[in-house]
Amino acid sequence: MPSRNRRVIAVVVLVPVLAALALWAFAWPASRIAPRDLPLGVAGPPAAAAQVERQLERHEGAFEIHRYADEAAARDAIEDRSVYGAVVVTPQGPELLTASAAGPAVAQFLQQAVAQQAAAQGAQVETVDVVPTPAGDPRGTALNAAVLPLALAGIAAGAVVTLLGLRGGRAALALAGASALVGVVAAGIAHSWLGALGGVWWTEAGVLALSTLAVGGAVAGLAALIGPAGTGIGAALVMLIGNPFSGATSAPQMLPEPAGAIGQWLPPGAGTTLLRSVSFFDGAAATGPALTLTWWAVLGLGAVLLGGSLRARKAGTEPAADRRELSTVG
Repeated sequence: MPSRNRRVIAVVVLVPVLAALALWAFAWPASRIAPRDLPLGVAGPPAAAAQVERQLERHEGAFEIHRYADEAAARDAIEDRSVYGAVVVTPQGPELLTASAAGPAVAQFLQQAVAQQAAAQGAQVETVDVVPTPAGDPRGTALNAAVLPLALAGIAAGAVVTLLGLRGGRAALALAGASALVGVVAAGIAHSWLGALGGVWWTEAGVLALSTLAVGGAVAGLAALIGPAGTGIGAALVMLIGNPFSGATSAPQMLPEPAGAIGQWLPPGAGTTLLRSVSFFDGAAATGPALTLTWWAVLGLGAVLLGGSLRARKAGTEPAADRRELSTVG
C-alpha cells in the first residue's frame, strides 16, 4: 500500500480516536460530580454533634467526618484547609460554615445538602462563609478559567523550545525565562486587573510561573529524550488528563475515583490547589502541591539537559559522512 494511502487511513482513524478520548476525559468527570469522602467538620455538644454525624453518614461514602469541640476549632480547620466546611450545633439551631474560596461549587453543594437535612427536621440553617471568594470574582470563574491558558502556555513554551532546536542549558534558560514572564503577566491580569486573587502578588506570580514551568519542562523534556513525539505525548497528558482531572471547577473529592487523585499529581491540578492556598488561605496545605510542581519542573528541566548532552555526545562520536582529506596540488 502506498505511503500516502497509509497516511490518509491514519488520519481517518486517529482523529475520531482522539475525539473520543477527549470527550471521555472531559465529559466523564463532569457528569459524575458528587462528594466522595469530602472532608466535613461537625462541632458542638457531644450528644448533638453525634446525632448530626449519624445523619450525615446516611450519605454513604459522601463525607469524611471530622469532630471538633466548638465553632472556633471548626473555623481554624477550615482556614487550615483540613475540611471544606463544618456543621456547628448551636442552641439557636444548626449553623453551616463554608469556604467558597476553596471551591464555590463545594460550598453550594454543602448548603443544599445541610439545608435539606435540616428542613426534614423543621429547622433552618444559617450559613457563614468563613473564607469567601474575592469581590472581583465572587463565583470563582476567573480562577477556574485560568487553568487552561496556563496549561496552553506551558505546552507552547515546551513546543517552541523544541521547534527552535534549543538544547541543554539554552533550552532550560528559555523555559525558565518564559515561565517567569507568564507568571508576572498572569498575576497582573488575575490579581491586579480582575481582582480574582487575594494573596501576596509576588507569591501568586511565582506559583503561576512554577505551574507553567512544570508543564513546559515536561513537554520539552519528553521531546529531548524521545524526539518530536514527546511534544504530542506531553501535550496530550496535560490537556486530556491533567486539565479535566484537576478539580478546578469543583474539588478533587468531587470527581470520580481515581480521577481526583490522579489530577493532583499532574501540574494543572497541583497548580490550582497551590494557587488557592496562597491566594486565600495564607499558604495552608501548600506543601504537597508545591512539591508536586517542583518535581515536575526539576525532572522536566533535567530531561532537557540530559537530552541535550546525549545528542551532543552522539554528534561528537559519529564519523563524518563522505569525509575527504585535502591534498596539496603540485
